[in-house]
Order: sequence, then structure tokens, then C-alpha cells
Amino acid sequence: MKKTIIITVRRSLFLIFLILSSFGIYYLYQSRSHPVVLSPIPETIPAQAPLIQLFKPKKNPDELREMIKKQIGSTWNNYSILVSDFNSSFSMGINESTIFTAASVNKVPILAALYEEAQKGNVDFEKIITLQQEDIQDYGTGSIRYDPPGTTYSVKTLVRLAAQKSDNTAAYLLANYIISPNIVQTYVNNWGMTQTDIINNKTSNRDMELLFKKIMNGNIANAALTQELLGFLKDSDFEDRLPALLPHNTTVYHKIGTGDGSIHDVGVILSGKKKYYIGIFTSDITVENETIALEAKLSKTVFDYLIVH
Repeated sequence: MKKTIIITVRRSLFLIFLILSSFGIYYLYQSRSHPVVLSPIPETIPAQAPLIQLFKPKKNPDELREMIKKQIGSTWNNYSILVSDFNSSFSMGINESTIFTAASVNKVPILAALYEEAQKGNVDFEKIITLQQEDIQDYGTGSIRYDPPGTTYSVKTLVRLAAQKSDNTAAYLLANYIISPNIVQTYVNNWGMTQTDIINNKTSNRDMELLFKKIMNGNIANAALTQELLGFLKDSDFEDRLPALLPHNTTVYHKIGTGDGSIHDVGVILSGKKKYYIGIFTSDITVENETIALEAKLSKTVFDYLIVH
């Protein structure tokens, strides 16, 4: 009996030995076939990125101001520039509250007032307006002035032409048949634009920054109407100023203005999560092409400072 027990125990131990040996051989094979590799320490550690951001130099308005002044030099005598980051407290201005003849920049408050009226149900975009001889504004930009009297347009078409082609006759038709200059001025006053005069065509960078911020924040109209208005301001026929030198994937909602000795462009730049207002007003300009080229360069300088660096 005792001998039987001993044999049984030996067999059990031998079986256990075989099982353990099998596992050992399998593990050794796997280790050689698929060696364990320890990852080296990465050159950059993503977890440290937020910490690194803390040590990046803060954007300095004075630094950007000096860069812009150096770039302008003595080219312009009378100008206004305002840059305002919508996602931070960064703001840089040069003569930002100076009042200028607005030229076509004042089409922005006209369109904004129109869209706030539409929000209230007071504007029918499908309404048809018939062009009369006395309506034709035979100067500046736009194609309607070449159309014969009796030509008809929907309100939506006039809005598009006023925004995209800066059509002066289209703006005149909107401001006289759909929403009067007095109503536009009432809206302007209510918005807090104390330096904007619709009748006398005056405005400032500070007022336009305020208005664009209201539009972008949806404080003028609902989301659908806001996107429609911004869409018209984005697809402009005049892309030679603020947008000209910016990357192709940059979104620019803007409005140009060109008058006697005045070359303007104001709007909002979107790049990724970055969003900022930039406005450039000039007066007493004698060489239009050089001014347009310099405005494009200044816009690129601002973009590089706020977005790239």
C-alpha cells in the first residue's frame, strides 16, 4: 500500500514537471520569436506641450505696432489700423478711433441693418425691385449701372451684388426701397457705433470692429441669416487686399472701400480656432496699386504674428 502511494506521488510530480517544462519551452520560443523591445524615450513628450506653451512669449501689441509702423514708413500720412483678437484680450491700434470717409465700407452696416430687419420678419428677400433711371449710381464699382431702366432684381440679388461686387446702385436700391438710411442710422446708434454716419458716409475702425463682432457672435440675426450674410462677405470680387497673401485655407469675411484718395479693407480672419478683426483705412492716397499691395503685406504681417509665430 505504501509502495503504491509513493509511485502515485512520483507520477504526479513527474506530470507537473512535464507541464511546467512545456510552458517554459513555449515561453522561451515566444521570447526568441517576438523579443520584447523597450520603447526609447521620445525626443518630444506630448504631455509636456501645455507646459511648453506657458513659456512661449506672450503676444505684445507694442511689438506688432512697431513692426507695422516700420513697414509703412513714410508711405502713408493718414491711416488707421486696428487688430483685435476675438479669442483673447489682444488688441493693437493705430489711430483706431479716427473717423474716415467710409466709401463702400458703409455697405456693411446697411446690410447688417437689413438682416436684423429680416430677423424681425420685415424683409422679403424675394421681393422684386424695378430699376429706374434716377436710381442709377454711375460711379465706382458695380454692374447694375450698365443695365437699362426697367431691369428687375430680387432683394436677395441686390444684397449679393452689394456685398460681393460692392455695387453702388444695388446698395442705393436697398437703402431707398427696402430700408431707409434713417432706419440704418437708428440701428447704428443702437449698436453703439458712435462714430458712424450713414448719411454723410463716415465711420471708424473702432466702430467696424464692434459691428463685425456683433455679426460673428450672432447678435444681428439668427444662425441661418448670419451664415448667409457672412457667405456674401466671404465671396468677394475684391481679394487683393486683406486676403491676398494669406494661406488658401484661410477664411476672410471682409468689405473693401475705395474712394477719392481712400483705400480701405475691414473684416474678420479665421484660421483654425483663431479669429481676429483687422481693419485698414487710408486717405490722401495718390498711388492706388501701391497702397493695395502694402495693405496685403500688412495683413500678412498681422497673420504671421498672431497665427504662425
